[in-house]
Amino acid sequence: MALDKGPREDRWYFGIMAPNTKGDKFAWLDPTSIYINGKAYHDLLDDLCADLDPDEIDVVAGLDAMGFVLAAGIAARIGKGFLPIRKAGKLCVETDSSSMTNYSGKTQDMEMRLPAFRPGTRVLLADQWVETGGTMHGAIQLVEQQQGIVAGMVAVVIEENEATAEYRKKYKCTTAIQPGTKWQEEANNHFLESFRSYDPSMAFPT
Repeated sequence: MALDKGPREDRWYFGIMAPNTKGDKFAWLDPTSIYINGKAYHDLLDDLCADLDPDEIDVVAGLDAMGFVLAAGIAARIGKGFLPIRKAGKLCVETDSSSMTNYSGKTQDMEMRLPAFRPGTRVLLADQWVETGGTMHGAIQLVEQQQGIVAGMVAVVIEENEATAEYRKKYKCTTAIQPGTKWQEEANNHFLESFRSYDPSMAFPT
């Protein structure tokens, strides 16, 4: 396995993400292979944390469910707490809620404990992959309902479309896959050229 990350626009670990093999009801790719491989996961966290300023963040919020993986890892790295934003019906305490429409077009409710923080708290929002921006919109609503401040967004990639363009204008957006690269273009088109040579063993723990 590669020892060097490679140039920032073409990190080695992008190529171990898995293609969808189950059809249209599922996301078009599975980035969790990055998390399985320890070198890949830590290289990913290195890249994301390098672009963050811990002094501008009070807590890192992860979006249910795969956003938890990045949010918890980042929070531990930068010395902040982790706040889970859950799908509805999971928390046994008082909650705030908001509705969102995810990448599949399904409308769901999201919840956050009430209260989760003091007014003015700066919250970094983390999700695995931002496709349509619907889930992130629900998370923004929850933070703002409790008078928090969205300190930024972080993800493996933020796809480029009208909704996510507004996020980039309004918030500091941190991604592993960089805008203006071939990987960003392939993500926008929902097909990575690396899928042609994908082998599950590439992600095996090392």
